[in-house]
Amino acid sequence: MTTHDDHTTEHHPTASDEASRIVERILARAGTAVMSDDGGPSDSDGEQLDLAERAALRRVAGLSTELQDVTEVEYRQLRLERVVLVGLYSGDAESAEISLRELSALAETAGSEVLDGLLQKRRTPDPGTYLGSGKAAQLAEIVAASGADTVVIDGDLAPSQRRSLEDVVKVKVVDRTALILDIFAQHAKSREGKAQVELAQLEYLLPRLRGWGESMSRQAGGQVGGAGAGMGSRGPGETKIELDRRRIRNRMSKLRREIAAMAPARVTKRAVRNASTVPAVAIAGYTNAGKSSLLNRLTGAGVLVENALFATLDPTVRRAETPDGRAYTIADTVGFVRALPHQLVEAFRSTLEEVGEADLLLHVVDASHPDPEGQIAAVREVLADIDGVDELVEVLVLNKADIAQPETLARLHAATEHTVAVSARTGEGIEELRELVAQLLPRPQETIDVVVPYTRGDLVSQAHTTGEVVGEEHLEQGTRLRARVDSGLAAALRDAAVG
Repeated sequence: MTTHDDHTTEHHPTASDEASRIVERILARAGTAVMSDDGGPSDSDGEQLDLAERAALRRVAGLSTELQDVTEVEYRQLRLERVVLVGLYSGDAESAEISLRELSALAETAGSEVLDGLLQKRRTPDPGTYLGSGKAAQLAEIVAASGADTVVIDGDLAPSQRRSLEDVVKVKVVDRTALILDIFAQHAKSREGKAQVELAQLEYLLPRLRGWGESMSRQAGGQVGGAGAGMGSRGPGETKIELDRRRIRNRMSKLRREIAAMAPARVTKRAVRNASTVPAVAIAGYTNAGKSSLLNRLTGAGVLVENALFATLDPTVRRAETPDGRAYTIADTVGFVRALPHQLVEAFRSTLEEVGEADLLLHVVDASHPDPEGQIAAVREVLADIDGVDELVEVLVLNKADIAQPETLARLHAATEHTVAVSARTGEGIEELRELVAQLLPRPQETIDVVVPYTRGDLVSQAHTTGEVVGEEHLEQGTRLRARVDSGLAAALRDAAVG
């Protein structure tokens, strides 16, 4: 930059320079989102039998299945192999880097290889090509030079923006929402999970059908086309689009019926758990925060652990015990992500109901992440829509404490009443977490002192499992039991008591 007062030339870093450095840093770390560079699952994670099956989902390197015509109206499932990332930012560069790094991890989780990136500072997206004509042309050069077959945008694209950008870059363009939907489609395993993801994908696809081919961009009917544009003047793509739309709507109706039919079974399961008066704990948190690893530490469940986003989609419910011997259930839930597509929030509402039904919420945070507060806010924003969550006691579990900065841990500790720092990998802090869970879980209210006949050992066993046994003595007539139990078990024990 030239300054006129002293006629010396001095170079100041521009937004473009800063953006380039951010992209370089992200590319230097490319490939780490799905690699076990931290040593893989720990001993507490079990055999990880699902991991081989998950690895088989990765795309085969160098095998391209890309359509030649990027305006094809068909479902165009994401076949991401070699991608270029694109981001816009109007605020600070640090937030832009965190966001683009997350997009890189999402793309890798979907099975792709990140080749290059483009970051642009501008106040608002261009209504035509999202980037503006100059940057779009630059992106086309990057795509051609790198041999990429897909561009992934860190934001939501209007159908017209996608079409205009595809016309310039000559490869498929997808936005962040489509990418997350694709990952969910790969990872859902249960029948209900698959149905929910498909419904979310169809809801996303429906408004985007119109105009995906040039011949379908102008349609008329009735009065909308003005004079002379009534019957007989519909575009040649009208029938095809309407047929697709009808098929999609019919399929969506069928999926909604199927999901509704699955709800009673889930409600029954939950009712059985609630009837047993076993307290419930729910684990929630940002994707890849380490929720499944924590569940394995607390229960030995052996659920899938992977250094990738959205490794868990279907809720896992396991039993665990407090240090004083009380049983409780613990449920792992789907991970959250910044700007989670609203279709997915709706689709996975049934999964998130596990959180609302719990007695205690373990909110797991990746304390080693550059912006843990942003992740906490994203999770709380989604949870705010779930009935019952506002009344829950929340424990902030600062995971990955073994690699987190001490000042970050101190800052997060001060933010919430109940906080504990742990490492699901090393086991650090897990006992402290167990003690805190035992302290915060609801305790049985009724005190009993009865002699239970030996024929009703099942009631004594239940008192040990769900209550707090203060004293136990074996007498001639039966077992003398002094304990605190719930009202239902208290009544059963009194009915069965001797004398």
